Amino acid sequence: MAEEARAERPNVVFILSDDHRFDFMGFVESSPAFLETPNLDRMAAQGAHFKNAFVTTSLCSPSRASILTGQYMHHHRVVDNQRPVPEGTTFFPRLLQQADYATAFVGKWHMGHDNDEPRPGFDHWVSFPGQGVYFDPTLNINGQHKDFSGYTTDVLTDQALEWLKGERPDDKPFLLYLSFKAVHYPFQPAPRHAGRYHGKPIDYPETMANTERNYQTQPRWVLDRRYSIHGIDHMETGAFDKDPVPDFDELYYNYCETVHGMDENVGRVLDYLDQNGLSEETIVVYMGDNGFHLGEHGFYDKRDAFETSIRVPMLAYAPGRIEAGTVVESMVQNVDIAPTILDVCGVETPARVEFDGRSMQPLWQGGPVEDWRDHILYEYHWEWNFPATPTVLAIRTDRYKYVYYHGTWDHDSFHDLETDPLERHNLINVPAYQDQIAELRDRLFKELGESGGLVLPVQVPAGERLDQRKRH
Repeated sequence: MAEEARAERPNVVFILSDDHRFDFMGFVESSPAFLETPNLDRMAAQGAHFKNAFVTTSLCSPSRASILTGQYMHHHRVVDNQRPVPEGTTFFPRLLQQADYATAFVGKWHMGHDNDEPRPGFDHWVSFPGQGVYFDPTLNINGQHKDFSGYTTDVLTDQALEWLKGERPDDKPFLLYLSFKAVHYPFQPAPRHAGRYHGKPIDYPETMANTERNYQTQPRWVLDRRYSIHGIDHMETGAFDKDPVPDFDELYYNYCETVHGMDENVGRVLDYLDQNGLSEETIVVYMGDNGFHLGEHGFYDKRDAFETSIRVPMLAYAPGRIEAGTVVESMVQNVDIAPTILDVCGVETPARVEFDGRSMQPLWQGGPVEDWRDHILYEYHWEWNFPATPTVLAIRTDRYKYVYYHGTWDHDSFHDLETDPLERHNLINVPAYQDQIAELRDRLFKELGESGGLVLPVQVPAGERLDQRKRH
């Protein structure tokens, strides 16, 4: 009876990567032919692949807060990478902890910037300040700092496995939240993989070229950003960086090599679960915190509402619970993670906790799902220290996307993703689409208005920051 009860309260391993694109996995048709991700491929083959997974904000801290709270940015109020989490915020691990789960956090937290102190909801804590480093990290382990040698992705996985092997209580189900720094820019592969892909043919994005065809109908900021921070033509000058930016090919290869090393460590976790008889009582979820442009529209970054910025990889692996080779076509978002994990674990959500997302479990169970969303919302607020990207509010259906840019930009954007999946042609001024544009715009502002999303939580910069902004 004890084993049956435990089976109904599965363990959860949630693995989060940083800046990993939705299409840079070996099993995805459009992935670079040379990229090797055997462990993510294995998760898809033996579990579920969510083909249409999105974030609600394509930026580290807001996305991480949305994962942990199940809420949009305008509800959890973590709007940039500097702002701490508001007092009284409830994260889903806290609810699992209260339901007698053993909980551990290992890796990048990055809410509160330089604060690496243990956070509520976790019995075991391993983290570092801010973005962290790729090599020789200093980790805060339950309030005590310790120096480590080696590649941070490996070190974090070592820490996660140590907790799984002996430090967690063996009489409770567990949540392991493993949050990699990889593959955050600037990309640095493990020494064993440095140069692994250099010289391989690169399939350069069609929208990377600085041609009239690519920019004729785009808003002015899109072309301007190409020459500014996070634009590929800025690489030659490094105008806003202390360190020189590598040329595009090196950037691309480093990214792929860093993805490969991260995949290796996902495999280490999966192998441990398999070898110790834990796989059939554990659900493993993998996702990225946001997408990343690699030349699309002349960019290398995220933040905006183009597809390669807002789409992320998402996989779920649970032998006996999820049928091998399941493909979920429905649009899901990072705000769905919290309600999904609580649902899978049989933990009720208190009335005081409100989610913007919903459980994805019915989607992989194969039955009909009533009233699943037919669109997603997206929000990003302009940052003083990264001024090249405007405030962005967007709504996306399975075919159309309307994007509103707040400020003095020349025009908004509207894309037909069926006829133009590269989002090369902005149709905002095309007469034939005005009805669809009006409908989506009205829906966007109606929904944001009803939920408080039009009250932008702008942070007033300090005098030093204002001076820095003027210099830019």
